Amino acid sequence: MRILLVEDDELLGSGVSDALEFARHAHEWVRDGKLALALAQDGDFDLIILDLGLPGMDGFEVLRRLREGGSQTAVLILSARDGARDRVAGLNLGADDYLIKPFELDELLARLNALERRRMGVASNRISLGRLSLDLSTHTVSLDGQEVTMLRREFMLLRKLLELPSQILSRGQLEAAVYGFEGDIESNSIDVHVFHLRKKLYPEVIKTIRGVGYQLDPALKDNQPNEVKQT
Repeated sequence: MRILLVEDDELLGSGVSDALEFARHAHEWVRDGKLALALAQDGDFDLIILDLGLPGMDGFEVLRRLREGGSQTAVLILSARDGARDRVAGLNLGADDYLIKPFELDELLARLNALERRRMGVASNRISLGRLSLDLSTHTVSLDGQEVTMLRREFMLLRKLLELPSQILSRGQLEAAVYGFEGDIESNSIDVHVFHLRKKLYPEVIKTIRGVGYQLDPALKDNQPNEVKQT
């Protein structure tokens, strides 16, 4: 999941950024409301964590402009404004959740998982397809019921493919899902991750569509009532 973190407090932002990194979420951290709006309008984010008291532009205004512009990206407001009026205002403007500071990082991550489940249209933290199962809460992967050790970026790449099992994903789409806005990405980074996933799982788990991109093994969908099976 690609997340835009909008928080001007350096200490809090650093803590949330570290938690997102640990939870294997690609993310971009910005500290200014105007920059956040520009990135949210132009970037392909799955979720936005939005503070309200921001320099440049208030978080409420960022949210209002996003919704007026047609953005459907999930927004979780993260704010010290704990009055009912502020909470109601944020939700009425189109926020999907509202978490009051101070908060526990575990609760924030749990809320993010809930928003991700809603985005994917599933009811649990587990995505299962054929022989593969991926747990979003424990960040583990199983093949035929046996847990397979995954590095962080391998997990992120596999999750993106499992989220869209019928689609062919370009190198650029996979780089965005795995690295976010990080610079200096090696040109063969995705190839390396795909190579290791094939070794850890089985050779045909990811198909190379020459000149287009990569696709999850179509055979995984055999005997599946839906493309993603909830467990």
